[in-house]
Amino acid sequence: MSDLQKRLAGEAAALRVEPGMVVGLGTGSTAAWFVKALAERNLTGLRCVPTSEKTAELARELGLPLAALDDVSRIDLTVDGADEVGPGLALIKGGGAALLREKLVWEASDRCIVIADAAKVVPVLGAFPLPIEVVAFGHRSTANRIMDVLTDHDIAMPARLRQADRGVVRTDGGNVIYDAKCQAIHDPVRLADDLKLITGVVEHGLFLDLADEAIIGEDGGVRTLLP
Repeated sequence: MSDLQKRLAGEAAALRVEPGMVVGLGTGSTAAWFVKALAERNLTGLRCVPTSEKTAELARELGLPLAALDDVSRIDLTVDGADEVGPGLALIKGGGAALLREKLVWEASDRCIVIADAAKVVPVLGAFPLPIEVVAFGHRSTANRIMDVLTDHDIAMPARLRQADRGVVRTDGGNVIYDAKCQAIHDPVRLADDLKLITGVVEHGLFLDLADEAIIGEDGGVRTLLP
């Protein structure tokens, strides 16, 4: 039933958009439901900033007007999915390999709503592997330094280079992704800070103090979570 829950969350979030808004469009299966629901509303004066080429392609197909992040002074509202939604609306994102562009759009937004199915709500972050975006040059050397930080946080498993059938996964920016199986992240703030200090790490999937609201899809409708 997760597809139904995702659709309900996406449709509920689309109702928060008003004519004339600049809207950030997230990436992933849940965000795609939002994009489709937004297009169906036929609101006037919208400008939409996509967080990935995949989302941009979907938005173009649906007739939504697109703008680059550099072409807008501020984004009124961004709606995006998450791989985990933890206490205080701390998030893990990046399963779709768009975490850098997502975070850039989120941080340029006046308000951010995360949408997810009920299974994404967790008591402790970390069961979903934490994505870490890394510069391709010397990425294995960077991975060794990532392992040192993970060990300091009592995370025993090394981060693994993300691969798909076509080979190493590359982000829209040409970077690679390492996924860290943390199991449980007991101090997300410190881990976030420590990872950003590593030369070669572009961004990580810990989205902290960024979500203003979560709309969680359930079989019978949606519920709202606040930080």
